[in-house]
Amino acid sequence: MPRKKQKNIINNTVEEINPAKLEWLYTTMYKIRRFEETMLEQTFKGNAMGVTHPSDGQEAVPVGICAHLTDKDWIGSTHRGHGHCIAKGLEINRMMAEIMGRATGQCHGKGGSMHIADFSKGMLGANAIVGASIPLAVGAGLTSKYRGTEKESIGVAFFGDGATSQGILHESMNLASIWKLPVIFACENNGYAEATPSWYAVSTDDIASRAEGYGMPGLQVDGMDVFAVYEAAGEAINRARSGEGPMFLELKTYRYHGHFHADDPKKYRKQEEEDYYKNRDCLKLFEKRVTKNGLIKGERLKEIRKMIEEEIVEAIEFALTSPMPDEKELYKDVYVNYSNSVLGLR
Repeated sequence: MPRKKQKNIINNTVEEINPAKLEWLYTTMYKIRRFEETMLEQTFKGNAMGVTHPSDGQEAVPVGICAHLTDKDWIGSTHRGHGHCIAKGLEINRMMAEIMGRATGQCHGKGGSMHIADFSKGMLGANAIVGASIPLAVGAGLTSKYRGTEKESIGVAFFGDGATSQGILHESMNLASIWKLPVIFACENNGYAEATPSWYAVSTDDIASRAEGYGMPGLQVDGMDVFAVYEAAGEAINRARSGEGPMFLELKTYRYHGHFHADDPKKYRKQEEEDYYKNRDCLKLFEKRVTKNGLIKGERLKEIRKMIEEEIVEAIEFALTSPMPDEKELYKDVYVNYSNSVLGLR
């Protein structure tokens, strides 16, 4: 099967997206950016429980993909999962409270930053174990295949370049391809697994080429351009919904901060590299393109940013004024009643 090379956006991609969807793309990317920056601030103030793994810089990936999804579609996330959660429709008030360990949090303060989940939104959960959410998304795809609901419910596995050498990914890709499951393998290649560069730890510069070995299309995409992601994801998702099976997307992106809040990336990244990606900020690229084409006025973008700033302030207030969980919460949600589980009823 011939492998497709890196996908560049076609000239009319922007014009094909309706105005409401264009605003959603920008609003969601900016909300992720400000949430991540705010969580870093709150973590350094001591208000967050545990560590924070920010994804600022990578916003175009979850937004471009989730723009095609509904609550009936499932995603599996990573330890760097705030952006995935927001793009899938989770409320930032409850996310903020969860990261601060409050009773009003998404998981009642038990999950923290790396374990936020919401089955009602099709969010199978962030996951602190590298690559561990991949088979969850494949399982969701298998469920849809078994029930014959591929057209309305697919699985998307988000993972980083560091997970591409994990055996579970290769087992999952093999199984998904054999059974032609409606699954998208979305590799967020930000160039580093913690501090280890992908050029050192991964045997190829083109991770998407590995898809060929499992009989599925592989596509390398500019993950800093939300329109490129949107177009490639649309192709992959339409393919999955039509019963043609899985597809692998390698989304070349970049995280602006370190691996976690206290990590100094300047110890392993060059300034020229950081400057290059700062100039390729997905928000700036979006703003430039839509204003140049007269699709969204600069004043409207300013209004959206102001609205998000207000939402962030409200989320902080909501979290900080929420109570800590009662001790009795320790004994709740420990075991699952599989006969009445959320997944079983869907």
